[in-house]
Amino acid sequence: MLYGFLKYVAVGPLLHAIWRPWAEGVDNVPSKGPAILASNHLSFSDSFFMPVMVPRRVTFLAKSEYFTTPGLKGRLSRGFFRGVGQVPVDREDSDAAKAALDTGVRILREGHLLGIYPEGTRSPDGRLYRGKTGVARMALEARVPVIPCAMINTDTIQPTGQRMPHLRPRPGVRFGRPLDFSRYEGWRATGSSNVR
Repeated sequence: MLYGFLKYVAVGPLLHAIWRPWAEGVDNVPSKGPAILASNHLSFSDSFFMPVMVPRRVTFLAKSEYFTTPGLKGRLSRGFFRGVGQVPVDREDSDAAKAALDTGVRILREGHLLGIYPEGTRSPDGRLYRGKTGVARMALEARVPVIPCAMINTDTIQPTGQRMPHLRPRPGVRFGRPLDFSRYEGWRATGSSNVR
């Protein structure tokens, strides 16, 4: 309920009115059924601008710090991210990270869209860095397509460390054609070099 309220009543209309975000290739996102939306990560605001451009609900794998910060700020953050159905990922604990990937596979098998940042963190300089293997693992296990996404201008609007975003330039997102990894089914991952 909170996700729908924020997207269609509170946050979504505000983002459209103030920043007028644009999108290309939205028709590449399936209208039903599971898929992974794999995006570059330039700014905290990516997790707002990308889902607001997708007609369907997007569940993200989010860093665990959003759920474990102490104090009032932590409680508000935890309540918000739980309320919109985000899944915590502990990037330091391999067992916890595997559990989060298993949860991602479950979400996909239920027919939902899963958003993930393959780099594992925000880019410090706007360049695309080497991704982790979690996207490939989930795509193969759940047998779903991967939709590549490119966030545009969000790093200019809200650079890392800046609380209040700039009003310009207009942010955007490009959704690429679905990538099919089914030809790799049956391969056992022995390291990061198996699936590139």
